[in-house]
Amino acid sequence: MSAKHPNFLFIITDQHRADHLGCYGNDIVKTPHMDSLAEKGLTFDKFYVASPTCTPNRATLATGRMPSATGVTTNGFPLPLDTVTLMDLLASAGYRTALMGKAHLQYMTDRTVRPETFAVTTSGEAPPENLSQALRRRIDGKEYQNELRSVWDKNPKRGVALPYYGFQEAKIALFHGDRVGGDYSAWLSERHSDPDALRGPENSLSNTKNIRAPQAWQTRVPEELYPTTWVTELTIDCLERYAKDPDKPFFIQCGYTDPHHPFTPPGKYWDMYDPNDIPVPVSLGAQHTDPPPFIRHLKTMLEDGTAIRDYVHPYAVDEVEAQQSIALTYGMTTMVDDGIGRLLAKLDDLGLSENTVVIYTSDHGDVMGDHGVMLKHGLHTEGVIRMPFIWTDPQAKGGMRTDLLSSAIDFTPSILGRAGLQPFSGVQGVDIVSAARNSFKPDRAGIIIEADELPENVNVEKFFRVRSFVDGRWRMTLWVDDDFGEMYDRKNDPHELDNLWNNSQHKETKSRLLEQMLKEQYRYSELMPRPIYMG
Repeated sequence: MSAKHPNFLFIITDQHRADHLGCYGNDIVKTPHMDSLAEKGLTFDKFYVASPTCTPNRATLATGRMPSATGVTTNGFPLPLDTVTLMDLLASAGYRTALMGKAHLQYMTDRTVRPETFAVTTSGEAPPENLSQALRRRIDGKEYQNELRSVWDKNPKRGVALPYYGFQEAKIALFHGDRVGGDYSAWLSERHSDPDALRGPENSLSNTKNIRAPQAWQTRVPEELYPTTWVTELTIDCLERYAKDPDKPFFIQCGYTDPHHPFTPPGKYWDMYDPNDIPVPVSLGAQHTDPPPFIRHLKTMLEDGTAIRDYVHPYAVDEVEAQQSIALTYGMTTMVDDGIGRLLAKLDDLGLSENTVVIYTSDHGDVMGDHGVMLKHGLHTEGVIRMPFIWTDPQAKGGMRTDLLSSAIDFTPSILGRAGLQPFSGVQGVDIVSAARNSFKPDRAGIIIEADELPENVNVEKFFRVRSFVDGRWRMTLWVDDDFGEMYDRKNDPHELDNLWNNSQHKETKSRLLEQMLKEQYRYSELMPRPIYMG
């Protein structure tokens, strides 16, 4: 097989901060296999999300298009099935394409959204059903239930309708921690007579470590049956099958569900890190100049006892809870790293290493105790918006790092570039791997980050819109619905404590960043479909 058409093993975790890897400067968490990829490959130090939530950013990774272009602007909006994806182009070029684990390209729950969220009033005569949305193309039919948890729980062997966004085969994982469903539930049922007795806080082992962090319990699921192990073994099986026909290239997405909350690392990974050894985040108890009202709101709820800390929206924590949450996250991370070690060893055993590009990233990060807050949704702190991105190509020089400003929109064109394929019209990113290796700087002043949050995901009453712009030094964030802004000089304020938005000494910088942000946002205005001129 020509090196022009390499294999791709794409490993993606969920909610993994860039600074929670050894190769990104963390000297506590053990990630030797991820670090080995960095030693052999190209590591991006300024790789940012297009959106800091799962589905929007995963849709961007799959298409090279911003959330405002894909239409996937928040969790709960599925990627339209008529979307052209990276996997579609690879499959059309003769690649075998497989999804093993988490996809999160469609909605997972039955939760409904209030009509008022979308400015739909209840007065007057309602339009016909086929005209009730802005587009006739609906995204709420049964064809969008491939990842709906309630449907899978009724029939764990139902399978995904194939092809799935260009994946020719797929084994799907839904949710996180020891509560993963989808194809995993059927697999677990084949290996344990009563799998439901193993999962959830109601079945947890005794809390001998006095862990009191929210959403944390010591699971009864043993290591060999935990979802991380399942995803690893699925991917190994796929590699073994594909190795039997080495002349046909493959793209495998290995989608781990950890280190996302709830915090349930199994077996030895539960005790692997002592919370007392975890430094308290610098910003947790620090004085913050002009902090976002949302952070103040979360802390007030913790103080008055009204905080809801058992769902997906962010919540405030104290120092001990932050340390415990980080320690358990490190345990989940190291378990994933051990799985990656097995994958890399299998590539060697099968003789696939010489022509397989291995890529590691996550879909976004986590606040993880910074400013006394956990999780994501609504917050654009560095820990949430910066992703690890490591590209290991056996045909290229290793041990390289780059501070090239990069985004999730650049993933698809980079894969296509290495595969020798042109992108489709509408891709908004660039081939950052070629750019970094050839010292080419893309024409961009910075990175745009879009977030449209449903009230239910942020625990507020109104739709929640946030836009950010990062240029490598500065982070500017506009809270659209709160008429509030943030501006941090991360060179001199890496913990983002001094909000300079209203600082009169930085008016010129603010004006410059706003202008650059506006121009970059316009750059991503939708250009599809391609016009046809006649006459």
